[in-house]
Amino acid sequence: MKALTWNGAYDVRMENVPDPTIVDPGDILLRVTATAICGSDLHLYRGKVPGMKDGDILGHEFMGIVEDVGPQVTRVKRGDRVVVPFTISCGDCFFCGKGLYAACETTNPDRGAILNKKDLRSGAGMFGYTHLYGGYAGGQAEFVRVPHGDVGPLQIPDSALSDEQVLFLSDILPTGYQAVLNAAVGAGSSLAIFGAGPVGLMSAACARLLGVERIFMIDHHQYRLDFARDTYGVETINFDEEEDPAERIVAATGNRGVDASIEAVGFEAKGSKLETVMTNLKLEGSSGKALRQSIAATRRGGTVSVPGVYAGFIHGFLFGDAFDKGLTFRMGQTHVQQFMPALLDHISRGELNPDVIISHRMPLTDAVRGYEIFEKKQEDCRKVVLVPGMAA
Repeated sequence: MKALTWNGAYDVRMENVPDPTIVDPGDILLRVTATAICGSDLHLYRGKVPGMKDGDILGHEFMGIVEDVGPQVTRVKRGDRVVVPFTISCGDCFFCGKGLYAACETTNPDRGAILNKKDLRSGAGMFGYTHLYGGYAGGQAEFVRVPHGDVGPLQIPDSALSDEQVLFLSDILPTGYQAVLNAAVGAGSSLAIFGAGPVGLMSAACARLLGVERIFMIDHHQYRLDFARDTYGVETINFDEEEDPAERIVAATGNRGVDASIEAVGFEAKGSKLETVMTNLKLEGSSGKALRQSIAATRRGGTVSVPGVYAGFIHGFLFGDAFDKGLTFRMGQTHVQQFMPALLDHISRGELNPDVIISHRMPLTDAVRGYEIFEKKQEDCRKVVLVPGMAA
């Protein structure tokens, strides 16, 4: 089959690789009908995440048709159309029993990203996301093996719903939704969203769904801000034009700050020259600029929600400011399986339209070009969807 493989920083290739097969009795074999490039994939593309090996198949946002099932699979059958969550969860462990699927204790044989790990069990394995998380082959391919087929895949029985309408149930829509729930906002609330990428846009959509009244969105790219303003009615701030967006947000909210901030940028947020040097020298794990702005923009007693990916340590965290303001922090990988059914209902009723953010639709065989466009923010790229078998 054809699949997109990682072969070093900025070196991804469309190659012919062996077809996957059923390995465990709980597996399903999926024929991929749509997959997407996620902002988190760019961390891998840039070589910023350890644990990648030459030939690893990328991609953790995908859906398709069930081609075969292992003997223990009972919830799905051949021919079912399903969306697959990016985390791999067993459904039976301590954390899965609490609905905390991203913390599944059994699906990641590797160490995970925690530095001060002790004997802590690793969290869930992930598709296409390094050998820190199990080294599972990803879904930017024609076929993929999906472990625990009775736990993850969500059936899409409504043939009137297109792949594009439901594809983002695999990651960015539940991630944006969990970010808003973690922010503890609702009707009449105010919210700042740092980052107008796919997760930031899905956060804005879910915030509007839940009745958030006022949303500030901050980003470096004006075309993404313009889209967010026109689509979700947000108030935009360009990070390149405003030296201190938090100062403007505080002034616009009666010198109080917003009820909550969502930090949807992650560890590659553009920081100071010093932070950039320290990060390149591995003296710092991440830039703290977006987190500092989130802390500064949020009112006393408010919440900072962090769906952006972080690893390692951060200097200049301003923990004392967070303490003085009595802030709550909520963060972590998304418990996708917990939210998929309800979000599918919202899509079916026309209350959420996640597909509006798609800017590029390309054949899977053009995936290398898709990564280049997304990485360089060319052609006003917001989100790339790849379709196996699509004509070039």
